[in-house]
Amino acid sequence: MKTNYIMIDMENVVPDNLELLDQDWVKVLLFVGKNQTKLPISIVKAVQRLGSRAQYVQMSGTGHNALDFHIAFYIGRIAATDKDAYFHIISNDTGFDPLIAHLKQEHVLADRVTKIEEIPALIRVRIDSKPFSERISFAKERLLKPNAPRPRTRKTLTSHIAAMFLKALSDADISDIVDGLFKDGCIRENGKRLVYSDESP
Repeated sequence: MKTNYIMIDMENVVPDNLELLDQDWVKVLLFVGKNQTKLPISIVKAVQRLGSRAQYVQMSGTGHNALDFHIAFYIGRIAATDKDAYFHIISNDTGFDPLIAHLKQEHVLADRVTKIEEIPALIRVRIDSKPFSERISFAKERLLKPNAPRPRTRKTLTSHIAAMFLKALSDADISDIVDGLFKDGCIRENGKRLVYSDESP
């Protein structure tokens, strides 16, 4: 698997679930502000467990977007030597999005997520180990999320579920999840149109 570099903007987020990053194919860089001298003990312990696969990068100065520039620099330096690297910036700062778009134009794999558990490769790992009932719950939660796209036919729902699980499931597994959503009451059919449980008939 490609090495996944997790760049955590510690000035912007306090990440949960650092234990999910305890994977051989993951390296973690925690970017810390110059005046950010204290970190939660839970984070320090989780980073210690990662050993040499994690490091802190503390800013040497302050200034607007100083940490953002540091992250961009480290991505550029690593990308120059590891052509197969996949970069994930953990931050709520949408200012990173133009950088992500440019990296993709340069064929560098990169994304920005707000939570560790949203990293695509980690989602795939969880999918592989997720029992059927949890797959149903996962799909239901995503479909009923406010402003989430809602397929209106069985065909588009099937494609949507496949994409939701990163195309890691077989056609039979996807069909079982679709059937499970109907049995669960998450979705019903009104003619050929799908209606969701939080919608009026």
